Amino acid sequence: MHNPQPIPGYLLQSPEVRARFERLQQREVILEVKDLGKTFDSAQGETVALRNINFKTHRREFVCVIGPSGCGKSTLIRILAGLESHTTGEVLLDGKPVDGPGPDRGMVFQGYTLFPWLSVKQNVMFGPEMNGHGKLQAEREARQWIDLVGLSKFVDAYPHQLSGGMKQRVAIARALANQPRILLMDEPFGALDAQTRGKMQAHMLDIWKNIDITVLFITHDLDEAIFLADRILVLKAHPGEVQELIEVPVPRPRHTGQVTSAEFLATRARLEELIHPPVQPGSAEEDEIRPQVFRMTNVEDNVE
Repeated sequence: MHNPQPIPGYLLQSPEVRARFERLQQREVILEVKDLGKTFDSAQGETVALRNINFKTHRREFVCVIGPSGCGKSTLIRILAGLESHTTGEVLLDGKPVDGPGPDRGMVFQGYTLFPWLSVKQNVMFGPEMNGHGKLQAEREARQWIDLVGLSKFVDAYPHQLSGGMKQRVAIARALANQPRILLMDEPFGALDAQTRGKMQAHMLDIWKNIDITVLFITHDLDEAIFLADRILVLKAHPGEVQELIEVPVPRPRHTGQVTSAEFLATRARLEELIHPPVQPGSAEEDEIRPQVFRMTNVEDNVE
């Protein structure tokens, strides 16, 4: 029987990948999170959602954030967007504290947050017009962003006439139309079917490669994180803390054939180890994962 070759460690990088990370780390820091913490008050007392979160994101870097349910991924991105306050620590964008929403941060959610009564063009024009750009200038800028996301044939369509993937492309164009310093994305492809999701991942990389934008991308999909990211911030739950910040060893440019590569598989194995650690027999975690199920039928022929 053929014995498969062992997968190399996820820390092993090719010379080309190592050189790319060295160049990336020399770029200016766009986002810096220092000792960030978030505590919620409830009737049962205080709940610590995030604790001691520290990381930096460099210009034109693509960072994914993953972790188990309850690790505070969405809370973190809402704090970075200025939509929620933090309890301790600080968030710096270009060295300045974040204390509320601003056009320097674009946001794309999982839900389709388009204005249904506006066309594609009008949705993308909305931000520039609110920022004081004249209608002609806003329309010219909107068409450029719509072209970038590949929807030039749908400028006059309305959201209800678009597929899920097309709606998210409009949402990305609308977020980018304000020319933010960083694009914050909270599981933007989570509601899409697998085929559309794969296409959107490829679209996202094409967009990112062609403009000066830094991306912080929340996902629960391990393969998506590896395929998209330069680095992956792995959080653990209860409370949300940084477990590891992984440099993805998969070379760029990325393509679907890499999902079976040694680098991809090694990174996925490490993420599985961090997010789904083995459960000890008889532990409370095992009871949560495998609840008691009672037989509720008199059928005699077993299905197993």
